[in-house]
Amino acid sequence: MVKKPSPLPRSFLSLRRLLRRSISGRHHRRTATPARATAGPPQGKLKGRTVVVDVEGWLMRSPLSAFPYFMLVAVEAGGFLRGLLLLLMHPALCLLTLLGLNDLRLKAMAMVTLFGLREKEVARISKAVLPKFFLEDVAMEGLEAFHDKKATVAVTSVFPRVMVKGFLEEYLGVDAVVGREVAAVAGRYVGFLKEEHAGMERVGALLKEMEGTRSDGDGAVGLVGAAGTVHHVVSRYCKETYVLSEADKRAWQPLPRDKYPTKLIFHDGRLAFRPTFSAALAMYTYLPWGIFVAALRCLAFGVLPYRVSVPLAAATGMRSRLVAGPPDATAENNSQSSGGGRLYVCNHRTLLDPITVAAGLNKPVTAVTYSVSPVSELLAPIRTARLTRDRGEDRRRMAALLARGDLVVCPEGTTCREPYLLRFSPLFAELTAEVTPVALDTSVDMFYGTSTKPGAKWLDPFYFMMNSRPEYRVEFLEPVATAPAPEGEEGGEHGHGHSIQAANRVQRVLGEALGFELTGKTRKDKYMMLAGNEGVVAGGAKK
Repeated sequence: MVKKPSPLPRSFLSLRRLLRRSISGRHHRRTATPARATAGPPQGKLKGRTVVVDVEGWLMRSPLSAFPYFMLVAVEAGGFLRGLLLLLMHPALCLLTLLGLNDLRLKAMAMVTLFGLREKEVARISKAVLPKFFLEDVAMEGLEAFHDKKATVAVTSVFPRVMVKGFLEEYLGVDAVVGREVAAVAGRYVGFLKEEHAGMERVGALLKEMEGTRSDGDGAVGLVGAAGTVHHVVSRYCKETYVLSEADKRAWQPLPRDKYPTKLIFHDGRLAFRPTFSAALAMYTYLPWGIFVAALRCLAFGVLPYRVSVPLAAATGMRSRLVAGPPDATAENNSQSSGGGRLYVCNHRTLLDPITVAAGLNKPVTAVTYSVSPVSELLAPIRTARLTRDRGEDRRRMAALLARGDLVVCPEGTTCREPYLLRFSPLFAELTAEVTPVALDTSVDMFYGTSTKPGAKWLDPFYFMMNSRPEYRVEFLEPVATAPAPEGEEGGEHGHGHSIQAANRVQRVLGEALGFELTGKTRKDKYMMLAGNEGVVAGGAKK
């Protein structure tokens, strides 16, 4: 007779498993399955709840290297010499990684990058320069996983808090950022990173402050990656924790531009590429040659006629694409017979826009400016005239210039790097019954030819010329009719209303030709966001 197994061992095993679960962790923890890792938590699971998200483990795509971001801060806030020092340290940083001393590697990069820099300048770089590159690293699935949340606490273990705070709060709508702090004295960083646990302890304090934002006491939810130490901290304070494996994370896709939570219209900085070690090494190797080529190109455009300077610049790698030529001679003769020249209205990409229009026309023009540096005016191969920001006076000056010859205006008032058109100032539409729109677009591979720093703006054309293959695309469009102000009413209410409609019409024509999105942003919006001021140089109107 066969004996039946006693039920005692099975009951004992069940009890042992229950005790092991109770001892292993105080909070209930869920690990995401491969299917759930791709889609995130179940639909509606995070609605109205506080979410604690691991920046590197959940938001960013794998692999994520911190070196390019430290290089960006070193170059943009500290200069090219500081970036070169960080580049020379890269072999030692790799050795520390092989030895497993990742914390020491992070401290070394922070010391070289941040030592002596002003806190305000690093905060500006975090808000104006780094977001463009961080957004390219964000995973679409990682961001969509918590779009129904009530509040978000972002935790980073790779970057100092100051480097990611501006990006996370301004572009992803994060409510609080937890990370390692950098020691500072008298408004300048000394470069020492504070211990990691000191920053991580703030997670619990922040969740207590956000207690009122949780729904029905459901508790916070953690979204973390499998690697790193963040998930150990998050699991202590969250009722549920979803852990994403590295294998599933590699299948996540980059976030498309049209799905950015906040549109990336403005950004600053000189570097137009992600400065990985190989890319930064190539830049520093090319830099001496780039300075020589830029000087040669500037000299050619400043001294030689356009029929000679344009082919010479093309021989050095600079490309100018004339998609559609200037208006025919009949229209030009009609404008001259009516007295004065033609008014060319173009979007604003760099300070070289009027020069490019003049090269396309192969004849001299006059460009009106607001706060261009005296050095740029001195080196400009065309005539420039300053405006005062007084509407009546500026209208008189522009009308006088237009009566003497062709005039080029950029109604946006400032440059925009991304495929957007800023709001057009309507003053140009009050000067003549017809304007010629000129669609301009640029392409660079290494350096941006625009900046918001007042002391460095005179270098903008030089940086554009330093690129190995800079490109300008020029397209002269069909003339657009405008409604000038009535005689004797310099910008009166009736004339000003018609000029606004005409300016919007010209903006729409240029946007359709370029494929750019129209916005209502202005020069003031750009400078308030990137530089914290209105972008007006004191005394500039009196010069």
